[in-house]
Formats: sequence, C-alpha cells, structure tokens
Amino acid sequence: SPSPPAIRQENLEELAKMPYTRFVEVGRVVLINYGPDAGKIAVIVDVVDGNKCLIDGPTTGVARQVIPYKRLALTDLMVEFEKGSHSKTIEGAMTASDVISKWETTSWAKKLKAKKTRASLNDFDRFKVMVARKQKAKMVADKMASM
Repeated sequence: SPSPPAIRQENLEELAKMPYTRFVEVGRVVLINYGPDAGKIAVIVDVVDGNKCLIDGPTTGVARQVIPYKRLALTDLMVEFEKGSHSKTIEGAMTASDVISKWETTSWAKKLKAKKTRASLNDFDRFKVMVARKQKAKMVADKMASM
C-alpha cells in the first residue's frame, strides 16, 4: 500500500533541501508584533537590506513604512504584485486575493483574537468564566466517576 503523502521519500528529500517555507519576499503578508501598529497585518513591498523592509497595509490601516524584521512575524500568506508597487495597486491585490478573510480563518489569528477578548474581560465576565469552568470540570468529573 502506498504511504501517506506526508512521509513519502520525495517529500522528505524536499524538506531536507528547504526546511523553511516563510521567506522575506515581496508580497509576503506579515504580522506586526511591536510598535503602534502591533497586531495589524501588512505586506512586504520591498526589501531594503538584511535588517529592514518596506511594508504597506492599505486595507488594514498600516501606513507605508520601513520597519526592522525584528518587529515582524512572517505568515504563510502571499499577495501577488510587483516590487515597489503603489498603495492603490497593493490595495487591489489584497482585496482580490481576499487576504483579510484568509488571515482571520487561520488558527494564529483566532488565538490572537481570543487572547484580546480574554484581556478585555471585566471582573464580572472573569467571574462568569470561572463559574463556567467549574461547572464543566464538575460535569467531566461526574461522567468519569460513573464510568
């Protein structure tokens, strides 16, 4: 029987050659992890040097700026456009490739949203979460005891 595609010999050889799949390249969607735009996504428009790149996020409210790689997290998403394109071109490419909704469906974005929601809870909301967790734990314990 053929082995699953994840562990076939060709795939292992390809993985050995290219262990990384997220590269700093024009069109790569990035998450800004530090600064005033932290938590927003943008795309790489041009690579300045080994430490910085030019990013733009016309659909997400990120102004075109040069930013160090340390402040970025590369995602798996890509947008097709030419190096150094204008904001209008990038905006069109982002809407055409539906980057925002693709990003929102990733587990990474969902975790960030859950973390943000959790941080914005007030005291009573935290109390309700605690009560719900206790109820769930009691239900699980009762079910395990009856087995």
